[in-house]
Formats: sequence, C-alpha cells, structure tokens
Amino acid sequence: MAYLYTPWLLFTQILLQVAKYEAKVPAIIVFGDSSVDSGNNNRISTLLKSNFKPYGRDFAGGQPTGRFSNGRVPPDFISEAFGLKPFVPAYLDPKYGISDFATGVCFASAGTGYDTATSNVLNVIPLWKEVEYYKEYQNKLRAYLGKAKAKKILTEALYLISLGTNDFLENYYTIPTRQMEFTVQQFEDFLIGLSENFIREIYSLGEHNNVAVEFNGKLSNMVAKLNQELPGLRILFTDKIYQLFYQIIKRPSSYGFEVAEVACCATGTFEMSYLCNENNPYTCKDANKYVFWDAFHPTDKTNKILAASVTGILRETFE
Repeated sequence: MAYLYTPWLLFTQILLQVAKYEAKVPAIIVFGDSSVDSGNNNRISTLLKSNFKPYGRDFAGGQPTGRFSNGRVPPDFISEAFGLKPFVPAYLDPKYGISDFATGVCFASAGTGYDTATSNVLNVIPLWKEVEYYKEYQNKLRAYLGKAKAKKILTEALYLISLGTNDFLENYYTIPTRQMEFTVQQFEDFLIGLSENFIREIYSLGEHNNVAVEFNGKLSNMVAKLNQELPGLRILFTDKIYQLFYQIIKRPSSYGFEVAEVACCATGTFEMSYLCNENNPYTCKDANKYVFWDAFHPTDKTNKILAASVTGILRETFE
C-alpha cells in the first residue's frame, strides 16, 4: 500500500508520498518551488536566485546555498528526522553526484508552478522539466545501484512536492493573460487538473502525497478520486500545516517568535532575492525572532517547526 500525504501551507501544496512507513525511509525526493528549492536555480539563467549573503547565514558553514532562507528549508529537516542527511542536495549542483542523490535529491525550482506559464515569468524550471530530471535520476540510480536496489529506493522513498503559490501570486494575479482566460475558480480547476496529471505521471513511473480554502476543497475531491482510481495508492489530505502556519503568524509569541508582521531581511515588507542582500543596513541581527526571513519565505526556525509537524503527522499515520 502506497501513501500520499497532502497538507496545504497558504497556497503551497505539500505532497508526501511513501510506499510504506518505517522508522526511516531510504531517500527523500523533492519537487516544487522556492519553498523547497535547495539550489537548482543557481545553475540556470534566471533573476530569481538566493545564492548570496545574507541568505544562508545560519546554514552550516554560514554560506548561501540557493535556499530561500537564512538556513535550511523543510525537506532538510524532514530528511534529518528520518535518519538521513541533514540536508537534501539540489540535482543540478555540481558538488553532488548519484552517490549523494541515492539518499535524497531535490528537483525544485524557485518561481515555478503547475502551470508552465508560471515558470516562464522568471525563466525557471517548469514542472515537466523537473519530471524529466527525475526520469534521468532514475536511470542514473539503476546504473549506480543495480535495478533491484534502485527499485527499492524509488518505491520506498518519501516524495515531497511543494507547489502552487506562484501560480496565483506570480502568474494569475500579476500577468493578465490567465485572468482573460479564466475566472479564479476556473483557474483553480485548471491547476487541479495539472496537479492530478502530475500525480498520475509520477505514479506511472513506478511509484506507489478565501482562494486557498476553496482550492483545498477542490484538491480534497481530487484526492478522493485518485484514491479510487490508482491501485495501491492511499492519499491522506489535511490542512493542519496551513492551520499551524496561520497560528504562528497570528500568535508568534506562543511559538517563540517576536515579529510576524515584517520579515528579517531588509525592511521586511516586500524584498526577496536580489532585493534582500548583505548591503542592506535594515536586515535583522537575529532571524530566530522572526517568522519570515524575506517577504515571502519563512526563517530556518519556522521551517523547522513546520517540518516537525509534517514528520509528526506521518508518524501518527503510519505507526
């Protein structure tokens, strides 16, 4: 029996897909956007990067990695919680190879979405290309470990997909093209169709996870449909992560934070990527006091809390 776990964090979908739950899984495989990108955008021609300080200042070694955080992102914490490496390397990072990717790999690209038009806005990796990289990874893994071991890893790995924010904020609400084609409800349905196709494609490759609230309801219906149609797959849907993040923002002091209304970097009101740089005198000294690192992304501390919740849900579900 395969399992696929689907919480929502704001507009961001997180899918966790596991073939069976054990104390730890053999690998973490990541698809998505800047909420989980561990550095793939460093290697492509795009303005949407974070491979410069102060990004990464609280990461091991204090150096920027391409993660949109002062430290780690949720897949890193989840990987460590399952007894694997304390970080998930980016597939396009030349410092790593298949021996590193055998226990975890990230195909995510900041700025991407379900809609290919979303990835075109800032010239980032579209979701279909992430899937092509995944197919390439499968072949490399088989060549490295042999078919039997590779199949075991691919089947029992935990898959995380964090996606959807940019389709709304960067695409629909910013570029008029989709607004002329779809009402917001029609665009939701369009994205649900793309999400379903994506899950079906990953499944076919041999693996057995206001607008946000409205979209959640539609996603829940799609989950029920796939549970009936895809043999050996069980999908779990919850909005606990969305609720947790909302509570952190609403009552930051309850979670050890002092500031939720602005971000740590620069003025904390709208900056991210190159607008969040080490020359800005307004960047905070202690990011642990802040819920957000830049205007769009959580701090290392917030990511750790959210990842712990995801891990806890998985443990409760599969133990």
